[in-house]
Amino acid sequence: MTSPPSDSTGDLLMAVARRIRRETAHELEGWGITPSQSRALRVIASHEPLRLSVLAGWLRITPRSTTEVADALEEQGWIERVADPSDRRASLVSLTAEGSLLLRRIEDVRGQAAERVLDVLGERDRRTLDRILTTLGEQ
Repeated sequence: MTSPPSDSTGDLLMAVARRIRRETAHELEGWGITPSQSRALRVIASHEPLRLSVLAGWLRITPRSTTEVADALEEQGWIERVADPSDRRASLVSLTAEGSLLLRRIEDVRGQAAERVLDVLGERDRRTLDRILTTLGEQ
């Protein structure tokens, strides 16, 4: 009996990331927020206030799609728009207090999902993985 071909390291890394995203998305379904909306909240929080055109670039989606995401987030009370003081035609988006609270809850869920996935590793393997991922992230 032959064993199946092994995945490359990159494939394995992507599979673990997908598993964490799936577990997080499953939890978020009950909250009425999509993975793309939660990603938009993270980007906004990291760069606020920011223009929708800049948000589109970070999310790698069209400006029209960004407007739809922002509309949905605003409708839920998670972000607010204000006029850009340097260009009246543009608006800036920022998280509301409710959006900040939601984002903290999302990050907690994501962290818990990651812990469940990584829980099979012993302390030594976790430290090694942390060191490797830190090195890769610094490139």
